[in-house]
Amino acid sequence: MKNLRFEDMALEASLLKALSGLGYHSPTPVQEQVIPALMNNQSIIVKSKTGSGKTAAFGIPMIHKIDWDIRSPQVLVLTPTRELADQVKTELFNVGRFKRIKVVSVYGKSPMKSQIRALHEKTHIVVGTPGRLLDHLDRGTLNLSEIKYLVLDEADEMLNMGFLEDVETIMKKCPRDIVKALLSATMPDAIRNLCDAYMASPVFIEIQPEKNKNDIAQSKYHVSKKEKMNLLYDLTKLHNPDQCMIFCNTRAEVDDVQAKLSKMGYPVRGLHGGMEQEDRTKVMEHFRRRKFRYLVATDVAARGIDIHDLSLVINYDVPEEAEIYVHRIGRTGRKETSGLALSLVTANEFGYMEAIEDLLGESVPLMDPPNQALLGQVENAFEDKLGRALIHTPNKADELNDSILKLHINAGKKTKMRAGDVVGTICSLEGLTADDIGIINIIDVSTFVEILNDKGEQVYEHLQHTPIKGRLRKVSRANA
Repeated sequence: MKNLRFEDMALEASLLKALSGLGYHSPTPVQEQVIPALMNNQSIIVKSKTGSGKTAAFGIPMIHKIDWDIRSPQVLVLTPTRELADQVKTELFNVGRFKRIKVVSVYGKSPMKSQIRALHEKTHIVVGTPGRLLDHLDRGTLNLSEIKYLVLDEADEMLNMGFLEDVETIMKKCPRDIVKALLSATMPDAIRNLCDAYMASPVFIEIQPEKNKNDIAQSKYHVSKKEKMNLLYDLTKLHNPDQCMIFCNTRAEVDDVQAKLSKMGYPVRGLHGGMEQEDRTKVMEHFRRRKFRYLVATDVAARGIDIHDLSLVINYDVPEEAEIYVHRIGRTGRKETSGLALSLVTANEFGYMEAIEDLLGESVPLMDPPNQALLGQVENAFEDKLGRALIHTPNKADELNDSILKLHINAGKKTKMRAGDVVGTICSLEGLTADDIGIINIIDVSTFVEILNDKGEQVYEHLQHTPIKGRLRKVSRANA
């Protein structure tokens, strides 16, 4: 399949346009195998390291096959964490942007009312955590009758977090004979048992990393608990990363390490499950956009989260579950870049490290702590970088969004505004067709409509003096 392009995969034009705008020009190895299988309606089991492009791999063919006119969800995606649910939602929304695909994410600690309202509207894809999805099923606010595709994303972590019973309940509530896709970085026995019980003749796809690509160099250091923080200072000074993720096992440890690094002048934030969801989302987005250098986190940030060009991961605490280690270090070395993963191992963590090495099938090299002479040589470079702001990374959808303007119309359901009223008005304007209209979202007193193909300003100007549903409406730029 050398030099295979998305254009060779019989995808509809709206998807190809979105993929081009997102900078996706040729499929990754996992996409080369997953897309044709799902296009042929084959259930799949995928074992592939994180950062290999699995979300687009299942999203592209499923979006291609969605019937836009059906109101109820046709794709259901299960994820272990809220952060991953939002990330998957964003990627699927971007891929389906020009097909006007509506994607809704549902998870705990987010207002149930707004989720119910979103699910009541036309919805093509639902992404959620198992517990909240079951809540909606119990309330009757999630309709699975039209589901054609079920995805278990980061399945090993979902089961490791105790979601097996919830996952099985959801799978039983889905229609029979749907296409199932299970994606996982590791393949423990619990995953294999789930596949045997609920998947008929699935295609197994395993992607082996290419040699000299996606390499993650790993090292471990033996250290006393008392000296662990000092070793952390020394290792960050020695390696002087642009950005670094530091993993701890508990919320209290995250808060403690963050406070100590902050006191030393590190541009650092913390992330754990005890934070409000809005704050967690903001921290992850700011880290992705390179607004600070060091993120201290529990494993809520280990599962499937995509951070571009992250050069260093440090396990301040060794995870008690070996599979979690794989997910943690998978935050680095993504998309054909190299990465470094360091583990600080105290005496009571030796057993955890041995289990990790058994899973890896190799020993992680033991290193000596950096000496003071070496640290003295790198001190100035470290202090210089610490004092400099990072160059912010643009969102990969920015280029896609450049040609789209979202407009706000000051009328909604309470004034009986319908999508057809908006479409009819815009299509009556000179030079405009339905192909220039993106997603329309109508709520109680407002309507939001995306105008595509760089025609947003043209529509905005026309609607200042063109009636919609028999009246002039206040129309403004929602993007501003």
